[in-house]
Amino acid sequence: MIYQRELTTFIILFSLFNNVIAQSNEEDFASLNYSGTIYNRGSSAAAFLEIGAGSRAIALGGAYAASADDVTCMYWNPAGLGWIKKAGISVNHANWLAETNFEYFAMAIPLNDQNVIGINLTVLHYIENQPVRTIIQPEGTGEFYGASDMALGLTYSKKLYDRFSFGITAKYIRQEIWHEKAIGYAMDLGIHYKTRLNGLAIGSSISNFGGELKLDGRDLLRAFDDDQLNYSNDKLNVQHSTDSFPLPLIIRSGISYNKKLFLNSSVTCMVDLIHPSNNVETLNAGIEFNFLRYLSLRAGYQSLFDDSSENGLTLGVGVLSNSKGKFPLGIHYAYSVWGILNDVHRFSIDLSIAN
Repeated sequence: MIYQRELTTFIILFSLFNNVIAQSNEEDFASLNYSGTIYNRGSSAAAFLEIGAGSRAIALGGAYAASADDVTCMYWNPAGLGWIKKAGISVNHANWLAETNFEYFAMAIPLNDQNVIGINLTVLHYIENQPVRTIIQPEGTGEFYGASDMALGLTYSKKLYDRFSFGITAKYIRQEIWHEKAIGYAMDLGIHYKTRLNGLAIGSSISNFGGELKLDGRDLLRAFDDDQLNYSNDKLNVQHSTDSFPLPLIIRSGISYNKKLFLNSSVTCMVDLIHPSNNVETLNAGIEFNFLRYLSLRAGYQSLFDDSSENGLTLGVGVLSNSKGKFPLGIHYAYSVWGILNDVHRFSIDLSIAN
């Protein structure tokens, strides 16, 4: 009876997620009269929200909707937080594309056996301390500008049954360049189900479900001369307006299977179907070999069936020290291929605090 209730709940929520997908597509294309194929590439704001978090997840090709079982799951599927039994933190760094720096911090705290809360911070640094130059002052005005993106999330996850959990994340999002900034809000939803077949799990999530972003700031206020033939000093203050763009909605549905091997070793395979609002549907896949609970070797592939994508092969390794102690420490590395955009290296440090 309990099993039927668990399965029914998961099917209802999974169907609800698919309904959101269908409705979002209808809204995106309802106003278009076009008979060709539309991929909506480059049509969203806050593209940094599409950068995955956590070296382990990236090394597994980003196929993490059903495998998420550490604090970085708040990015991939907040429902995975419900399985965490120890408080923990994760610090992530990547030398991202075009000489930018990507940082991700996450912390989770179990309240009891069923409820877990977490906080995560994502920062992408584009430009720092660049001189402001004008036509009149090409050597610089003495001012400096920068550009960065930031997202702050608060997550709550609850384990409803021994095999089923759900999670929700509320996000504050900000993009900034010099005196202009765009602020928005979004939420992530996730469900996770551990089937009766030992080692088989299913997960699904919706990320960045929210409104639109629009840049605004004092630099958009300019003096405008509506009569340039009249050499007077009369000018009008004009407020320029920028377009607003939607957030990059991402729907993930995944499956993973863990098989126990010899001497506390195991192998895990996972596959995710990715449905973004601003690109084509793709598959991510990964495999992880864990030896004696201390060493993990990982490989994956991102964006399968997207011939135009620059990213693809991913590799990684993880080392866990003091696994039975009070402060287990994990160090992870991920390498991902990005074609002409150069390869990306990521590093993560995870620390758990035993009860």
